Amino acid sequence: MGYKILAINPGSTSTKIAVYEDENMLFSKSINHSASELEKYNSITDQFEMRKEKILNILEENDFKKEGLDSIVGRGGILPPVKSGAYLVNDAMVDRLKNKPIIEHASNLGALISYEIAKEIGVNAYIYDSVAVDELDDVARVLGFPEIKRNCLSHALNSRAMAIKFSKEKNRDYKDMNLIVAHLGGGITIAAHKNGHMVDVVSDDEGPFSPERSGRIPVKKVVDMCFSGKYTQKEMMKKIRGKGGIVGHLNTVDIREVEQMIENGDEKAKLIYEALIYQVAKGIGELSTVLDGDVDAIILTGGIAYSKNLTKKLSDKVRFIAPVTVLAGENELEALSYGALRILKGEENYREYEELIEDLSFN
Repeated sequence: MGYKILAINPGSTSTKIAVYEDENMLFSKSINHSASELEKYNSITDQFEMRKEKILNILEENDFKKEGLDSIVGRGGILPPVKSGAYLVNDAMVDRLKNKPIIEHASNLGALISYEIAKEIGVNAYIYDSVAVDELDDVARVLGFPEIKRNCLSHALNSRAMAIKFSKEKNRDYKDMNLIVAHLGGGITIAAHKNGHMVDVVSDDEGPFSPERSGRIPVKKVVDMCFSGKYTQKEMMKKIRGKGGIVGHLNTVDIREVEQMIENGDEKAKLIYEALIYQVAKGIGELSTVLDGDVDAIILTGGIAYSKNLTKKLSDKVRFIAPVTVLAGENELEALSYGALRILKGEENYREYEELIEDLSFN
């Protein structure tokens, strides 16, 4: 009998779960939460009990007893900077996410729900590759604004999972490889992996625009907009995250719709599409310098990577740097489960979360 693992990935309007036995998925489910259902709650944390009960109901519907689980792993929420890999969910982490959240974010519920179910059945709960994974080199932290500290927020879970998967397929050790991984989704982040560490990233506000985020924008013009009196702080933040990028230009977040618009002769859609490819390629080029040009491979992943046309055009731009591999999809439930499996098998060690005084600023 293999290890049985429940993976939980809470999103803003859904909770995705899967049960794995070793590397084999037994079943999965995406539980959708309507706007009318969610508006009953004052905060994301208040949704805890509702989401937990729905998860337990799915287990029952699949005739799976929670007592048969060996471990539970949740999507890592927005914590103070943490290292890559697994963290045991403990009281300190729960207190931080529940009572002192850095940002109210649905992913915070991953640890909270996992911990509660795990306590009920006497197993460990983990988070794996939180969005707050921060392994930047010191030189990568320096900004021209001394008042601002550069922290790392990225699609670490899928980025590392695909880097590890690629290394395994090549019969190489991830810790011996230099890789650039571009996660292409609703948000776009690009990471430089050097000998098993994400030493630098192009985050979703530092590089390419994406379907719903503005990416890098001229700061002086943004300051002018902020002080123009035309926009509130909330409106400006929405322009950056939610109404920026492709949706701001073309009123859609679906890259397939953009490609259809181009096929129908829409020249503006073509320009925006080409600009997206251009900016992602530029971000990959930036990170190639971080690795001194010594890049074993470039990996394109995320939902947008299903577009063969886009990945072909992007590959053509960057293949002079290194060979390009496409591993499309989010792969987050698989990544969570495989991470927990490595812990159970003793192939990786987990860390204990500690609330450090210097973590509390998170500027």
